[in-house]
Amino acid sequence: MSIVNVDDIQRTDDPQRPKRRPPWIKVRAPSGETYEQVRTLMRSKELHTVCEEAMCPNLGECWGKGTATFLMMGDTCTRSCGFCDIKTGRPPALDWQEPLRIAESVKAMNLQHVVITSVNRDERADGGAPIFAMVIRKIRAIHPGCSIEVLIPDFKANEDALKIVMDAQPEILNHNVETARRLFKTVQPQDNYEWALTTLRNAKRMQPLVLTKSGIMVGLGETFDEVVETMQDLAAEKVDILTIGQYLQPSRKHLPIDRYYTVEEFEELHRIGLDLGFKWVESGPLVRSSYKAAEQVKQLSQLGYWSPIAGGLSE
Repeated sequence: MSIVNVDDIQRTDDPQRPKRRPPWIKVRAPSGETYEQVRTLMRSKELHTVCEEAMCPNLGECWGKGTATFLMMGDTCTRSCGFCDIKTGRPPALDWQEPLRIAESVKAMNLQHVVITSVNRDERADGGAPIFAMVIRKIRAIHPGCSIEVLIPDFKANEDALKIVMDAQPEILNHNVETARRLFKTVQPQDNYEWALTTLRNAKRMQPLVLTKSGIMVGLGETFDEVVETMQDLAAEKVDILTIGQYLQPSRKHLPIDRYYTVEEFEELHRIGLDLGFKWVESGPLVRSSYKAAEQVKQLSQLGYWSPIAGGLSE
């Protein structure tokens, strides 16, 4: 089991770049009975999690609580983003039984909220959208009462592919913009900033009751003002939930960390996000896209912002 080594996360001769992690970034090693149960379940069902593949720093905390983000369509991505530790290459054929195995695992874990994402499958015109629709419907059939969040690729802004997912009516449709417009092609060379915004815009247009969500990484070389500009772009698309977290370099081969944002800066971004009209803003050094996702859904529903469409949270 590998995890981000934040004690030795940046090694570069550039004197302007940080050499050591600041004291406010602390990651606990994964352990515990519940963590081992989740890990065993994933292996028995031949499933992948983005928690492992992307070396998430919150793996121990989330798995220890019996929650995980499922990674569909294999562990090989057709894109090569500079921040991501998922391997790049030609993926195998889609496994059409995978949605059933995920649904069975969701039931076995007795989840009330599940997050499901995937690698990019650009070799397919639909980007694998039918797999997302299938897993949503399988979970609803096998484990009713569980709310579903899907973290989707941009499908190259293909409306037909997005509609396949939206017709299945997940409670939350998430697509991460990741970084500011100026850095977009450096960070995500095969992606497009406008594809990201278009995906979020079309999702809200197709299903206004579905909450939309996006995330930003900071510390890749953007300015604070550029982070705010990106937030403004997302707010203009009526995105409901925003996550902001510190970029952590998975290895020497990945993009270097330009700087670490302070706790005070994350707090300021949280305040700005609420002022811009986001219903929920999760902003902090170790925040990742699905961090505390279950809490977001539960509290938004209690505040009356979230309306269960097909499944909904159990009482």
